Amino acid sequence: MDELAIVQMKDTIFNHWKKIIIIAAASIIAVGLYFILPPLLHGQDGGQIPLPSSPAEPAPADEPEEAISLRISAVGDVMAHKSQLTAQYDSSTGTYNFDNNFQYLIPYINQADLALFNLETTFAGGTYTGYPAFNAPESLASAMKNAGFDVALTSNNHIMDKGLAGMKRTLEMTRKAGLNTAGTRLDGEKNYTIVEVKGVKIGVVAYSYETPKVGGVPTINGSHIAAEAWPLLNTFSYWNLDQDLLKVKQSIQDARADGAELVICYYHWGEEYQRSPNDYQQNIARQTAGFGADIIFASHPHVLQGMELLTDASGKKVPVYYSMGNLISNQRLETLDNRYTEQGMIAEVDLQYMKSTKQILTIDMKAVPTWVDKYKKNGKDVYAVIPLDSTMSTNQTLAESGHLSRAQQALTDIKTLLGEEYIRSAP
Repeated sequence: MDELAIVQMKDTIFNHWKKIIIIAAASIIAVGLYFILPPLLHGQDGGQIPLPSSPAEPAPADEPEEAISLRISAVGDVMAHKSQLTAQYDSSTGTYNFDNNFQYLIPYINQADLALFNLETTFAGGTYTGYPAFNAPESLASAMKNAGFDVALTSNNHIMDKGLAGMKRTLEMTRKAGLNTAGTRLDGEKNYTIVEVKGVKIGVVAYSYETPKVGGVPTINGSHIAAEAWPLLNTFSYWNLDQDLLKVKQSIQDARADGAELVICYYHWGEEYQRSPNDYQQNIARQTAGFGADIIFASHPHVLQGMELLTDASGKKVPVYYSMGNLISNQRLETLDNRYTEQGMIAEVDLQYMKSTKQILTIDMKAVPTWVDKYKKNGKDVYAVIPLDSTMSTNQTLAESGHLSRAQQALTDIKTLLGEEYIRSAP
């Protein structure tokens, strides 16, 4: 074989193996890519990693706003006559305790998001007294707090029974017990209060009636009031009503400007022992609804009066309780020959409030009838406020006192006055 032929044969062999090597290398690369490339395109757990050009995931839509459900409850006059003070005194400790008076109310008051009452006494310190100049132990405030109440209204015809010092100490002791106050104030304070409940700011405005002037000087409960006290009291007069109601309107507007989303007005008004509202009360209620109040509660007549759902000019519904009667007192059949003074209610307003639109979507008004039982046990008087509901027949106090029939009569009276459609009969 010549030299040229040998060279050509070597080239042929070289090219043959070159092709084999290239094919083998390509195969190895293909196999490698088969196993290596997928992990590069996926997460370690197999979840896909978005490529840079992938569009962003759409943000989840906002949850729709839900209305806030609120129950606002109120009761009438909390009084402390001399016989009540004697009944609540513990001679072994030298202290006063009123907790047992309100034990049966707790299931109802605890269901309220905000609960109010009229404090018809003072906590002036010193000697405790009943009618006509009330001054009770401040443990009464603690008992109301223990029962679940939140706000004490102090604008009434007995708040000045122990003068300006007594009024101021009443506020201090009531607040010390953990209660908010409205209706009277200390120097420099606003003439309303705002309480926040479930994120909703609720303003409370409270006003009481004045009695006629004596010697040209205005009075409360017929007594002269020191000039320096008047700026600390929320009052109105029937003989200058339209002008004085502008103060109520201003209080509502000020509370709104201060952030109140709902406003409650609590009045001390009307005629004692009258079981229906008078023209003044109805006129005040309508004007107050027009001023922007959302709920109107009231006391002073010491007996129950009717309920009404007003409609203001904008179509908004405004519940009015013209008198919630006595929550507790010694005014009763045996002392006044008047069984209606033993009767009261827990007023309940249920509403749905939408914060974004500042609107009340729905509102409903009800009442839990109450009755004050009084009987002797171990030589002492026992007082207890009894809800007149489906538990009446098994109530321990009524069983001990034997007064179930009187409680049943009270329930009949209240249903007749208010209407059965407003009565709540179970806790």
